[in-house]
Amino acid sequence: MEQMDFSSFDTIIDCRSPAEFGADHIPGAISAPVLDDDERAQVGTLYKQVSQFDAKKLGAALLAKNVAHHVETLFKDRAKDWRPLVYCWRGGKRSGAMAHVLREIGWDAQTLQGGYKAYRRWVVAQLEEIPSKIRFTVVHGPTGSGKSRLLAALARSGGQVLDLEALAAHRGSVLGGLPGRPQPSQKMFESLLLKELSVLDAARPVFVEGESRKIGQLHVPEALIERMRAAECVLLETGLETRVALLIEEYRHFLEGDGALEAQLDCLSALHGRERIAGWKALAARGAWSELVSRLLLEHYDPAYRKSSARNFSRLSQAGVVRVGASTEAAFERAAQEVLKRRLEALAA
Repeated sequence: MEQMDFSSFDTIIDCRSPAEFGADHIPGAISAPVLDDDERAQVGTLYKQVSQFDAKKLGAALLAKNVAHHVETLFKDRAKDWRPLVYCWRGGKRSGAMAHVLREIGWDAQTLQGGYKAYRRWVVAQLEEIPSKIRFTVVHGPTGSGKSRLLAALARSGGQVLDLEALAAHRGSVLGGLPGRPQPSQKMFESLLLKELSVLDAARPVFVEGESRKIGQLHVPEALIERMRAAECVLLETGLETRVALLIEEYRHFLEGDGALEAQLDCLSALHGRERIAGWKALAARGAWSELVSRLLLEHYDPAYRKSSARNFSRLSQAGVVRVGASTEAAFERAAQEVLKRRLEALAA
C-alpha cells in the first residue's frame, strides 16, 4: 500500500462529524465538521425516508453554513500560502465541498484520496509491517518495580522508548485505570501507536515494557506483541519496600475512600475467593495501605507475573538484571544509564 505522508501540509482538517472524529482521526488533525452529529443523522434520515434530492438540498445548506463558520473562526488568521489537507469518510462530497471553498478563497487545499477509510487501511497494514523492522529490548519486572519510571529515565538519557501504557492511558493491571483519563478507542490507540512507531530509528534499539496482549480494554496489535515476545529482555529488580512505596504514590487516587478500590478488588473474586477479598477490603477500610499493597503484590500480582512472563517471553531467562534500590528519580536515572551502557557494549561486541 502506498505510503501516506502528511508532512507537506500545514494543517490536517477532519471534516467528519464530532462522533466520527472522537472515535479515531489522523493524529494532529483538527476537527472542523461540515455536518455535526445531529445534522448528519437528519440528512441521513431524509435520504432514506423522503428522497436523495431533499437530503442533498438540506445537506448543502447545512454544509455551506458550517464551512462559512469555520472560515470565519478556525481559518480566519491563516496566511495566503496556507496548505491544508481535508478528509472525510471516503474522500468524497464532504471533504470535496470544503476543499473547493478553501481553494476558491485562494488556499492550496487538497483532499485525501479515499478519505479516512483509506487512512485506516494504511494504519492496519503499517502495524503489520513496521514491528518486524524494529529491535526491541523488553523491560521486565513484577508490578511496582518501576518499569514505567525506567522507561521515562531511558528517554531522558537519550534512549528510544515506546511507552504503550501511556498511549493506552492504562497501567495494565486490574487497578490500572487512570483517574479522569478514559482509554482511547482501539482505532485511536492504533493511530497513536503508528505515529510513535513511524519516528523510531530502526538502527537503534527501542525499549518497551513487557505487556500482555491487552492493556485495559485495548489490544496490542499481533505483529507488535509477537515481535516483543521474541526480543531481548532486561529484568528490573526492586525491593518489596520500594515497590510498595512506588505503588502507593502511583495509585493514590484509590485511597480517597470513594469505593473505587473495593469495586476493583471484587473483580478478583473468581481468582482468590470471597474470604481473601474481604481481608484485603478490611485493610483498605482501616487505611493500612502498606500492608494491603504488600499483600496484593505477594498474593496476586507476583504469582500472576511469574506465570505469564516466563510463558510468553522466550528470552526472559537470559535477561540481564538491573537493580533499583530506592524510589527516587536519581535511582532510576542510574539504572537507565546502566541499561544503556550494557546495550552499547552488546552492540559493539
